[in-house]
Amino acid sequence: MKKSIRVKKSNSWKIKQHRDQYFKKSKILGYRSRASFKLIELNEKFKFIKKNSYLLDLGSCPGGWSQVVSKVITSGKILSIDIKPMKPIKNVSFFKSDIFDDTTKANIQKFFDGKLDVIISDMAADTTGNKSLDSMRTNQLCLEILEFSSKILKSNGVFVSKLFMGEDFIEVKKLAKSLFKDVNFFKPKSSRDESKETYLHCKILKTL
Repeated sequence: MKKSIRVKKSNSWKIKQHRDQYFKKSKILGYRSRASFKLIELNEKFKFIKKNSYLLDLGSCPGGWSQVVSKVITSGKILSIDIKPMKPIKNVSFFKSDIFDDTTKANIQKFFDGKLDVIISDMAADTTGNKSLDSMRTNQLCLEILEFSSKILKSNGVFVSKLFMGEDFIEVKKLAKSLFKDVNFFKPKSSRDESKETYLHCKILKTL
């Protein structure tokens, strides 16, 4: 019986993907993930990726967001980080490491030789099957990276991250507003309607 349920869920996922216009479009355009279109929409709205940006992409695997920025940034630097391996992308450096390790943070600063312009994160905690718990764990990642961003971004830097609407959404919003002058939330059209995900866009650090 359990096997039958798993097969039904798998077939349901396949059907949903087949009907998904962004999934189809990602295959046609050669993007590694439909999530590429989320970043494209975010940048069209907020215009934070420049040709000379120094940019850090967190939770980068399989590389959909890194592909997008690599097409825009031609004279800057791009570093992607994930605990999972990622296939190479032209003009993108990759570290297979944990962003929360002190060694990784030190290597980031060394790579950029100082502070950077943009941090983007599409990180999400591994799913447990409990949507409420998964949302809280992903939002906790966002909180930790927010703290880190305030230490490594330039004063006019930009931070963009996935988060989920839930009990701790207010906590993320409060921290973001305490660190940045301009804080916005945006749900791209390419984000599935049933998903509670939204994206946080912050810019210009407050003087502490």
